[in-house]
Formats: sequence, C-alpha cells, structure tokens
Amino acid sequence: MTEEVLKQKEIPLLDLRTQHRLIREEVLAEITRVIDSQQFVLGEEVRRLEEEIADYSQARYAVGCASGTDALYLSLLALNIGPGDEVLTTPYTFFATAGAVDRVGATPVFADIDPVTFNLDIAKAAEILESRPRIKAVIPVHLFGGCCDMDPLLEASQRRGVGVIEDAAQAIGAEYRGRRAGSMGQVGCFSFFPSKNLGGYGDGGMITTNDGALRDRLAALRVHGSSRKYYHDEVGVNSRLDALQAAVLRAKLRYLDFWTEGRQRNAELYRRFLAGAPVRTPETRPFQTRHVYNQFSVLAPRRDELRTYLAENGVGSDVYYPLPLHLQACFARLGYRRGDFPVSERAAAEALALPIYPELGADDVERICSLIRSFYA
Repeated sequence: MTEEVLKQKEIPLLDLRTQHRLIREEVLAEITRVIDSQQFVLGEEVRRLEEEIADYSQARYAVGCASGTDALYLSLLALNIGPGDEVLTTPYTFFATAGAVDRVGATPVFADIDPVTFNLDIAKAAEILESRPRIKAVIPVHLFGGCCDMDPLLEASQRRGVGVIEDAAQAIGAEYRGRRAGSMGQVGCFSFFPSKNLGGYGDGGMITTNDGALRDRLAALRVHGSSRKYYHDEVGVNSRLDALQAAVLRAKLRYLDFWTEGRQRNAELYRRFLAGAPVRTPETRPFQTRHVYNQFSVLAPRRDELRTYLAENGVGSDVYYPLPLHLQACFARLGYRRGDFPVSERAAAEALALPIYPELGADDVERICSLIRSFYA
C-alpha cells in the first residue's frame, strides 16, 4: 500500500456507533416498549432473555444478573465456596475472574497458560489439582472467544470432586467439540458489557446451568437470598438484570451469528495479510470448533512501540492484559513471583489486540496489516 493509503480514515479498536446505526430503530422500538410497560427490573423481559440465552448456549437454564463479575461471584456462592477454600484459575485474564474468588473469602490459585490458546494449560492445572486438597472449584476462562480444553479438565475435576465454573464472559457462542461455552461445567458465566460480542447498553450478566436446583438458588441469591418476596433463606446480594438491558440484548441476539461470521472472516484476513510478518497471529486447537474472536491478539516484538506507531497512523489497539494476576499488588500476599508463570508473563509483555469488530472492512484489515509490516521493515 502507498503512504497515502496508510494514512486514511481512523480505525478504532471497537466501533459500536456503526453497529448501533444499523440496528438503531429496532433497538429503540424495544426500549420504548419496555418504557411504556413501566416494568423495569427482572420480569417477563428478563425471563424471555434467560430462555433465549439458555437455548443459544445449549444449557437448560439461565439466570440474569447485574454483570459478568456478579455472575462469577454468585456462582461461587451457589457452589458453597468460601473462607478456607482455594479456587484454581489462570493468571492471564480480566481481574474479575480472581477478584470474585477473593470476594467470597476463598484464595485464588494459578496455573500457567497454553502458549497457543492463552487458556489454562490443562496438564499444569491437573497437577495442581492433585497436589492441593483445599481446591474446591476450577474456573477455566474461554479467553478472547476460544474455548479452553474442557474434557480433560472436567475429568480431572470430577476425580477430585470439585466444581467447574466456566468464565465465558468473552465467548458467547464459542464451541468446544461442538458444545457451546457455558454448557459444560456446573455453571457458565457471561458478560454483556458493551464491548462483548453480545453487548448491552450498560452492564449485565448471565449464568447458565443444567442443574434445576442450582438455577433456583442462583435466582434467589441475586435478590438478597429470597425465593419469596420478603422471606430470606440466606443472605444474598442485589444483582438483578433490568428489563431495558434485556430488551436491548434480545434485539441484538438476533444478529449475533451474523456478527460472529464477520469476526471470523476478519480473523482469516489478518492471518492471510500477516503471513510471514514478525508478529504471531492467534492459532486455534482442533477442539476449538467455533472461535468467536472477542479479541484478536497478536504476539508482537516491541509491542508498545508498535502500538504507538499504529495510533500515530489512526489505528486503535489495546493490551489485554499488561500485568498477569499473580503479579498484581493486591495479590502479593499469595506469594507468587515474577517467573512463576513464564507463558502468561510473555503474553502480558507482547500481546496486542487489533480491531476485529464485524463492521471492519477487508480494506481496513489490509491497511492495518500494511502498517504492521511497515513498522518492522
């Protein structure tokens, strides 16, 4: 590409305005309908979304809540995880994964990640499961929209009798050997934060499960532990999904598969245009039968310099995540040190997320890749 082409329009990391313009009237009609009903908290709108998300995720039940973080927190409560317990998870993920563990009084325990998928290294996770009897649950994260290797993890967890909470916040619709994220563990946790593939117009979350008793407990825990109004069997929290968000999400859910196809198309374009470049593009394992690309993160030498160069040329990017959880100041008390999880630490030092949203055109992807190539030339 010529220098003039390289300096064309700005390309943000995420362009929600374009998506909104395409569905604006449809979404506003749904919002107006809820406003006219004057029914704003839980209710029929949320119940319908729960049914639709459960069906989409191949789970029997779903329970709406206020955020993806609360989905994790409520799931831990429902599985009776608390003080004295340990929960195994990855150090390379958004903070909420381990933050929810700490919030219920349990202790996060980390295992390093697979260098291909950036998800839990299952062999390392299984070793830790066998060596730490206080572990009562495992939280695999389906990072960036690709599923963790679930079968061996489920087998190892069942041997130990510990629960599995799928953190599917970035992976709605992703599949592991044809099974949907959120359908394989005791519970699956989803986020509807605006930047997610299915994003609301504010915060929102959902928990999926195949266990009816667990569904009932989760539904009570999200309303102060109450299954009957003003009667409380246990102390829960206020974590209700509101009807306005449910209406927005129901409208957008109808487009989700179409948007996923756009993300997958752009991922393939990146791989084609970056073939032979000094950056490593994301790979998939055979068990990841449907990757939904919430993020497209390359491993890039001189990552921070590349990010500055892209910004100077009008291209947005971001770092997910610059500091692994085992090195966060708030978890210093856990005793981990730099070098304990080298694959996670390398990812934190080199990963750069590039625009992958479905409205991105092929010419935009080509321009981004041309800029990356020119940086390393």
